[in-house]
Amino acid sequence: MASLKKLFSDSVVYGLSSIVGRFLNYLLVPLYTYHISAASGGYGVVTNIYAYTALLLVILTFGMETTFFYFANREGANAKQVFSNALSAVGSVSGIFVLLVLALLQPISVAMGYEAHPEYIAVMAVVVALDAFQAILFARLRLENKAWKFAALKLAFIVLNIGLNLFVFLVAPRWQHLGFMQWYDEQNNVGYIFYINLICTALVTFGFWRELKDFKLSSFSFSLLKKMLKYAWPLLVFGIVGILNQVLDKILFPFLYPGEDMQEQLGIYGACVKIAMIMAMITQAFRYAYEPFVFAGGKGEKSKESQALVMKYFVMFTLLAFMVVVCYMDVFKYIIKSDYWEGLRAVPIVMMAEILMGVYFNLSFWYKLTAKTYWGAIMSAVGCGVLVMVNVLLVPRIGYMACAWGGLAGYGTCVLLSYFIGQRHYHVPYPVWSILGWFAFALVLFAASTCVHIDNLWLRLAYNTLLFALFLAALLWSERALVRRVVGKLLKKK
Repeated sequence: MASLKKLFSDSVVYGLSSIVGRFLNYLLVPLYTYHISAASGGYGVVTNIYAYTALLLVILTFGMETTFFYFANREGANAKQVFSNALSAVGSVSGIFVLLVLALLQPISVAMGYEAHPEYIAVMAVVVALDAFQAILFARLRLENKAWKFAALKLAFIVLNIGLNLFVFLVAPRWQHLGFMQWYDEQNNVGYIFYINLICTALVTFGFWRELKDFKLSSFSFSLLKKMLKYAWPLLVFGIVGILNQVLDKILFPFLYPGEDMQEQLGIYGACVKIAMIMAMITQAFRYAYEPFVFAGGKGEKSKESQALVMKYFVMFTLLAFMVVVCYMDVFKYIIKSDYWEGLRAVPIVMMAEILMGVYFNLSFWYKLTAKTYWGAIMSAVGCGVLVMVNVLLVPRIGYMACAWGGLAGYGTCVLLSYFIGQRHYHVPYPVWSILGWFAFALVLFAASTCVHIDNLWLRLAYNTLLFALFLAALLWSERALVRRVVGKLLKKK
């Protein structure tokens, strides 16, 4: 129970940088969509390029975050040497990547469809290289349980990013007549998004000066690196196909969608998916705290019981978040401008896919703890294949809705494979029927919300509030013993 309390407290702190931080970052969604019209296709460009950068970040880190945790937690391990090896490897690969992109910038830009703006590609190449380098530095903070510094640096990036975006999109247009604002061009709003990202990412790097002081090139060990790479390469494959499950639809869409309004449709989908990203926030905060927790806990029976219990609470909490969004979609939709609203029908599907991604992450520890990481690569590859098949077959017919359904089908496949194969290699007593019951209950309430048409906004919100209250009441009743213990401790403290 003490270890679960530690997991919870770390999740709360990490949540400051992921859940709260990303919620603050939602300010950018209305900012972009209200200043970049759907018809212009500008937000489609942003969606497409950020999909590429997400994929590249996984490639440039090549599984070294998890590898770092695994080797640093081994008995007798020299954590500083492991850190130096991981940082040297990722830093070298990232530096070579930037040099190659800059040398081949023109052909790469033409191939991606951005021959008119190669600067977008150059800027984001530097950004993703810095992000990869910082990933190992952030992993060091997580290993050392420096959750507050982790959160402070993440929030520093977000606050600075939001501040500069507010200046460019709200202040600069009013000041452009001033002499020192001659650099501003309203037609280059998309470019400014990328430039601001570069500035913020570069500045955050200076916050790691203490960790960088511990970096010793003399600590580098080729023999250790060979062992780390052997462990990491299946994670790289797993990571690539895993991130492809999240971004491949946005990369493939320009090549599959037949209409001339391709960028507009991609922008609509990309903007609406942002509403569903509350699940990504929760999963990310959970992952940051849970990964070091599981590796430190080992493979004993108590660890397995904890994994089963955490899976149950993870599903319950994420389904609660799902109910909040779908029941109050009439409120959340104002995050984006009305000319993007046609894509709101994809939000519940994408949210459910994100929940399944979190379940898959939870299930994935059986092959990480048993060093059978190749299974992760195999299962994720199968899931990615399902996603590609759905997109190729359906995007030409139903547009971006195929992207939403493809993600759900891909993660659903991964969950099934990981559970049934994992139970044979590393049995964890997950409460399967309880979890399935919560999924079924949430989907029944969602169906009740969507199938009953109420024209009056306030009556519709009241009806959906009743549905949400039913789910919350059922959740609290099922865990009433835990609720009583928590409430009792709180009353004692008072």
